[in-house]
Amino acid sequence: MSSYTSGKHAFGFCDRTGFRYPLHDLVKQIENGRPNGLLVGKDVVDPDQPQLHLGRVRASDPQALRNPRPDQNLSESRGLFGWNPVGSPDVATDTGIGMQSFVGVVTVSTD
Repeated sequence: MSSYTSGKHAFGFCDRTGFRYPLHDLVKQIENGRPNGLLVGKDVVDPDQPQLHLGRVRASDPQALRNPRPDQNLSESRGLFGWNPVGSPDVATDTGIGMQSFVGVVTVSTD
């Protein structure tokens, strides 16, 4: 036997906005996985932020590959390729937009 009434006509006030709601439409506000004691309306409740769950969410982002198989044909893998409209010039017809790459050192001086 419950010691509380059903309260189907009862109303309550939101702890955040102060607006009047039916009592059954007020929900607990959750912060960091725990209720913080506020009862707020369903339309103004803030979802719990996963950024506050440090240590609970797996956040590893591995970059290395296990057993990699690199390209053995180094000259072809280091070459440039193109596509329409940017591409390597056709040597026979001298058409297209050429791509060039250089390796060097840039020196910047400020006076």
